[in-house]
Amino acid sequence: MSLHIESVGAGPDLVLLHGWAMHSGIWREVRSGLAQHFRLHLVDLPGHGFSPGFNTADISGSHAGMLERTVEMIADILPANCIACGWSLGGQVAIELALRDAARIAKVALISTTPSFVKRKDGGNDSHDSPGQAGWAWGMDATALQLFTRNLRRDCRTTLQRFLTLQVSGGSDTASELTWLRDSLFERGDPDEASLAAGLQILLSADLRKKIKNISQPVLLFHGENDVITHPDAARWMNRQLQNSKLIMLRNCGHVPFLSYPGQFIDGMVRFSRTGTR
Repeated sequence: MSLHIESVGAGPDLVLLHGWAMHSGIWREVRSGLAQHFRLHLVDLPGHGFSPGFNTADISGSHAGMLERTVEMIADILPANCIACGWSLGGQVAIELALRDAARIAKVALISTTPSFVKRKDGGNDSHDSPGQAGWAWGMDATALQLFTRNLRRDCRTTLQRFLTLQVSGGSDTASELTWLRDSLFERGDPDEASLAAGLQILLSADLRKKIKNISQPVLLFHGENDVITHPDAARWMNRQLQNSKLIMLRNCGHVPFLSYPGQFIDGMVRFSRTGTR
């Protein structure tokens, strides 16, 4: 299976990885601005946008295996010395890419990303930063995500539309952002439902807390202060765990900071690309 990738612009290579249920068109508001400074590689993840869905063998395997398979497909086409930039689920893919191929990925940008989308009671974070429990408090309840999965099977389109309202929650201009997202959601056709379900299972099972401290590349963290999908304290925790990182926390901003503050996002990415290398 080959992924759909569009490359535009000139400059350092910047690989953009979208989140669950979306496609690479999500970067449209910042695409032209970024392309003035970077050679962009806009990837549609499996079953999203113009990329084909997972095959039967991939879906029947473990959910960790599906994430690994996604990472393998992207790693095969990465340009040398690139910046991997992932939003939400795409951020988890970027983390795995950085760990898998540190020689090829020079820097990492994590947008509205968390090492674990759901709360956990184990000690997998190797720290005492998570309040009130030994595990991970800065995630959704697993039961809420499981309910979301059931609703997706019953009425995929309606469930996805509702998900968009969570993405813009807490932003400064929720009405226009929600309209923009709704107009964009199905512009490349309906996402593959089997791949959507597989992606939700990745969100339920993926736990990257122990891996974060092993990222050696410089990392830029972009996060909205009012994000209700990936808690802002998850970004603060990652900033403390990472070897070399910078956190940009945006006020009056939800889950889509590059849509809420496109100018600040572009400026932050350009500045990040010009900082010292490893």
